[in-house]
Amino acid sequence: MYNVNYQDTLNELKQSICEVTFTKVNGDTRVMTCTLQKDLIPQATKKDPLTETKVREINENFISVWDIKAKGWRGFRVANVIDFKQVDNV
Repeated sequence: MYNVNYQDTLNELKQSICEVTFTKVNGDTRVMTCTLQKDLIPQATKKDPLTETKVREINENFISVWDIKAKGWRGFRVANVIDFKQVDNV
């Protein structure tokens, strides 16, 4: 597995679009193009509470991100990351 630092990963996602390769809970491998850049994620709406910023207990084992290609919120377990890199084009 790739050695992922939770805080460094969050910082990178907030500044750029990244490609994360990880093992899903069911054992499948997934490659996801994602970000946490404020200008690329949807505005919060009352109809979609998942887009609202909420104060939650920080879970450094899991990161929720905006999947650029699926156009939806997804997540991955930090311990299951195989590869993580910044991408220039989507």
